[in-house]
Amino acid sequence: MNSTREAFSQIVSALARNYDSLFYVDISTCSYIQYSPSGLFDGLGIPTSGSDFFTDSKKYSAKFIHPDDLAHVTRLFDRDAMLERLENSNIFTAVYRFILNGRIIHMRHSEIMCDDKMHIMFCLENIEDDYRRNKEQQRDLQSARRMARLDVLTGIRNKNAFSEYSALLDSKIQNLHDTIHFGIVMCDLNDLKKINDTRGHSFGDEAIQRASRLICDIFDHSPVFRTGGDEFVVILDGRDFIERDTLLKKLRDESLSNQYSRSGPVVACGMAVYDPASDKNFDEVFNRADKSMYENKKELKNNVQISRSRNAEGSNGQITAERKRILDSMFGAMYTLVGEGYIFLNDMRYDYSRWSLPLVVDFGLKSEYMYNAGAIWQEYVHPDDITVYSDAVDTIFKGNAEVKAIHYRARKPDGTYVVCATRAFVLIDENGVPEYFGGIIISE
Repeated sequence: MNSTREAFSQIVSALARNYDSLFYVDISTCSYIQYSPSGLFDGLGIPTSGSDFFTDSKKYSAKFIHPDDLAHVTRLFDRDAMLERLENSNIFTAVYRFILNGRIIHMRHSEIMCDDKMHIMFCLENIEDDYRRNKEQQRDLQSARRMARLDVLTGIRNKNAFSEYSALLDSKIQNLHDTIHFGIVMCDLNDLKKINDTRGHSFGDEAIQRASRLICDIFDHSPVFRTGGDEFVVILDGRDFIERDTLLKKLRDESLSNQYSRSGPVVACGMAVYDPASDKNFDEVFNRADKSMYENKKELKNNVQISRSRNAEGSNGQITAERKRILDSMFGAMYTLVGEGYIFLNDMRYDYSRWSLPLVVDFGLKSEYMYNAGAIWQEYVHPDDITVYSDAVDTIFKGNAEVKAIHYRARKPDGTYVVCATRAFVLIDENGVPEYFGGIIISE
């Protein structure tokens, strides 16, 4: 008999090595013996044996079970409930939280009915490391899923997200029919291929980003998707749906203005609204919006041709296409040499400037391309520094090529001022007349 007990004790001890604590419970008497090889519960006063496992378990649980889990754990240690669970299945597990030494630890609670049907092995296992790894994996998976739906270049939703969203709207059309309201705005960035071919893909990427920001700024209450290289889709929702005509006109007006001034993205756009009386699916609305966009694209192309014919010689003081090409080429060279930063270049013959995108964004300028940029930038200069700034600009426009570093304060969109140091240069033509003025603005 003693040898049998000793052998059984060895078996239980071997099992206990897989757990932080193991209780061997006699069902009929409720007496128990505890094995705790890990020492996780040392110092908590939990007895190594006792006459009533279920009563003691409820008693000691209150000392270290997380308050939010205590009611659930108390129910688990009801004898009749435990026997009923194990009658249907020989093994039952649950997870809840302990508070040990001020730390929250997730524990796995396991109940095992022994083959003799007279004893229960109750086991506790610290799974905090596994729990944290699982949480990290879930976060990584969620992050990967989010990234799979985001366009890397612009940060807005991508084609995958658009497919999911359009499928959802299709389902609503079939099930809700005349109770839903939405519109679609199709957008296409003009001349992306030309930009890539003539100025390089870095400039093309920049143009895509500017177009994305323009569309998102106007339709700021609706999801915007980049569905192709130069294609964007807006699903009009909420306030944007109500104000759709005004917002579409704003996008078209901004694009037309950018086209005339060559100062920003030109986006062709078209809109269609879901009509429950005639539209059977999402694609019918989408196709109408696409058709409307191509009509607007033709209008913009016609405007370009008219504009080119009028301004071929720089009439009305507007910069010619060739001079703008030269300006862009020189600016690109500066950008390559300097890299990211605040740079500007002005064609002094037409007083037409190009400004780097970080400078435009950080100071809230209207555009990368501007006429009369000197006067515009002067509005950002601190009133006490206007004289210093104006004297330097006057010196430049009078043809003095020796430009010293200028220090002044410039206003940011939030109303605060930063100290700027401008290092500038002047390029003169064959007649000694200043032709280009450019430089770097360093925010100190």
